[in-house]
Amino acid sequence: QVQLVESGGALVQPGGSLRLSCAASTSTLYFALMGWYRQAPGKEREFVASISSGGSTRYEDSVKGRFTISKHNYKNTMDLQMNSLKTEDTSVYYCYGRSQYSREYWGQGTQVTVSS
Repeated sequence: QVQLVESGGALVQPGGSLRLSCAASTSTLYFALMGWYRQAPGKEREFVASISSGGSTRYEDSVKGRFTISKHNYKNTMDLQMNSLKTEDTSVYYCYGRSQYSREYWGQGTQVTVSS
């Protein structure tokens, strides 16, 4: 059973930084695509960033230049470095993985709250 477990969520002030990590129970090479989504109260889950097995990255427009996604195959983790955080970044952040056979996996989520 493949599992994804997020960590790193916290309360941070506007303008601050936070690093989220997603640990996979299998090799991250198993995934053709990995990424992060977020869901704020009363809103639908939305795409944040993704990284392919080849290292290509994509970002949602509002996080470009502030967030950086990376993958570390040697320790089976994927990170999301978040800088210049804004109150509108407050959400539950979910780790996502899609295997080369198009099977999808989700983590349980980690809360990020940006508030003064």
